[in-house]
Amino acid sequence: MINIDKVNKVYLACGATNLRRNIDGLSPIVKTEFKLNPFEKALFVFCNKQMNKLKILHLDEGFWLYYYRLEKSRFKWPTNKAEALRINLEEFRWLLKGY
Repeated sequence: MINIDKVNKVYLACGATNLRRNIDGLSPIVKTEFKLNPFEKALFVFCNKQMNKLKILHLDEGFWLYYYRLEKSRFKWPTNKAEALRINLEEFRWLLKGY
């Protein structure tokens, strides 16, 4: 279960991300494309091309990498930076339930 008690920001990577990447592969995306610090108390969320899988990079005491896969449906995923720039935790919860 995702421990988001201390998280106050959620960042979505717009478009598709290669989810074969691990923590060491996603952290540079946070630095270079988001221009953010991966050590921030935030969730960095990435989606695959088919929009049925998510990976979430999260720093707690160490880095967590969560993986979530839908079997029959798709996520409603942002396609541009204006949509994906930043959402709040309530919107993130809706995203996980609102497919």
